Amino acid sequence: MDVSATSSRDRQEPDFWDTLTAGVLAWLVPGAGHWFQGRRHKAILFFWTISGLFVFGMVLGQGRVVYAKWHPRQERRFIYLCQIGVGLPSLPALVAARRAAANKQTLIGNLKWYMPPDRAELNQLYHTLNRRFELGTLFTAIAGLLNLLVIYDVLAGPAYGNRPPPLQERKKPAEPLKQPDDPKAKTQP
Repeated sequence: MDVSATSSRDRQEPDFWDTLTAGVLAWLVPGAGHWFQGRRHKAILFFWTISGLFVFGMVLGQGRVVYAKWHPRQERRFIYLCQIGVGLPSLPALVAARRAAANKQTLIGNLKWYMPPDRAELNQLYHTLNRRFELGTLFTAIAGLLNLLVIYDVLAGPAYGNRPPPLQERKKPAEPLKQPDDPKAKTQP
């Protein structure tokens, strides 16, 4: 391996658009930015960990713990700012909040997932689910905050080692190995 080629690659800055694309993908789907960069093991780990934590929180709260509510005279749901860090799994809450403000039906048939509850319904959820409602809210918020760290890792690059090369360099074929010129080197065991 040529030392000068390695050191020049270390000093080379990654392509801005590749990094930006990886950052957006990492926000939309946890681990997708790492997959785009070619760091497959990290991508799989982050996807299953963060998505699993989010889904577990949703199951604990029976699908009612992720909702957006932002009315100046009513309740402001600040925890949703943490939950939205997960990306696509939390975005239906924005659509559901708009539908609720326009007095429209739920997104998914009779399921009230992502729909913001009114005060009476929220009291009923606390009574029915007890601490599972708060734990589900907490787990989904932690999943969103963890994904923000994953996005930072995608944008900043690996903590150690070489940065993944830009896409243009990844697509180049590897150089063939050179054969030794000495015929005695081939015959020695």
